[in-house]
Amino acid sequence: MSGLEDEIKEIEDELQRTVYNKATSKHIGRLKAKLAKIKEEAVQRAMKSSGTGEGYSVKKSGDGTVVLVGFPSVGKSTLLNQLTGQESEVAAYAFTTLTVVPGILEHRGAKIQVLDIPGLIAGAAMGKGRGKEVIGVVRSADLILILGDVYNGRHIDVLMRELYDAGIRINKPKPDITIKKSGNGGIRLNYVGDEALDIEEVRSILAENKVMNADVLIRGNVNQDDFIDAMIGNRIYVPAFIAINKVDLVDEKTRKEIETDLVERFGEEPHMISAHSGYNVEELKDAIYEHLGFMRLYMKPLGGAADMDEPMIVRSGSTVEDVCRRLHRDFVDKFRYAKVWGKSVKHDAQRVGLQHTLADSDIITIVTRF
Repeated sequence: MSGLEDEIKEIEDELQRTVYNKATSKHIGRLKAKLAKIKEEAVQRAMKSSGTGEGYSVKKSGDGTVVLVGFPSVGKSTLLNQLTGQESEVAAYAFTTLTVVPGILEHRGAKIQVLDIPGLIAGAAMGKGRGKEVIGVVRSADLILILGDVYNGRHIDVLMRELYDAGIRINKPKPDITIKKSGNGGIRLNYVGDEALDIEEVRSILAENKVMNADVLIRGNVNQDDFIDAMIGNRIYVPAFIAINKVDLVDEKTRKEIETDLVERFGEEPHMISAHSGYNVEELKDAIYEHLGFMRLYMKPLGGAADMDEPMIVRSGSTVEDVCRRLHRDFVDKFRYAKVWGKSVKHDAQRVGLQHTLADSDIITIVTRF
């Protein structure tokens, strides 16, 4: 792998030396595309060759899945125990967790699956350690909780880089880019909105993937990295946030310094917690719930009272059709109308159709044909 790593470093160094401007944009696009292709090939090779042992297979359950990502010994197992009551082995040395340990966090009516995975290390995306198996679990999560501790703030940078190299894009929407290969005609570029990339940049990036003929449609403002991701095509877009553990072991001044540094580098305040003492763990549960984008709906049978004790947990932006599919596969085909009470309608008991978008705490009655 050393030859491959040398090639990657050589391209990264050239990118650092090259100042981006109109004259260099095509060259930079080609270098970035080449680098992405080499890294992707290295990751895929690692996935295929990293041993014949069993991978990690975890059946998803609950209303959503959050995975705890961190270096060994940052306290993931202790945090899992605090969040869920699950007994994950805890010890003061690295690599206590050698497999994936699931637990269920019940919070605000939601059942959230929490996964404690073996600690990530530098080079995990290329298959080092149990990188293949760990990255595979992370890619299937609905939310990533990036866990650091007060003694190793720079670990967050390594974790971010490993996730990025593994094709995981955190806290960003998937760019709206369509690349449709064709047999002839060269590269035809169409935009909806501002033209952020010019045709020469697009051609140079596609050429690295040996695509010479294609119809390209870009909606919205995108950059070269977005276009390269669309070209490779296997990127995962996942929400994530940072928590810093063991804050009970340092003074208030050190806490503030760590917090300020992370805000400056990542633009978001970390959650400062102590998994051992339980400090701020309840607030962390709220953060997990909110980052998953949940809302509560209350079902009301026709002619009966609404069940206000057992909400249905769905994602924000869910429609009546989404609720019907959750209730029974036949409900969409047999649907007549729904009645809704709450913020999403102009008046209580308003009749709505399948495409009506619901709001948090709505009460809903589904009426079907018999």
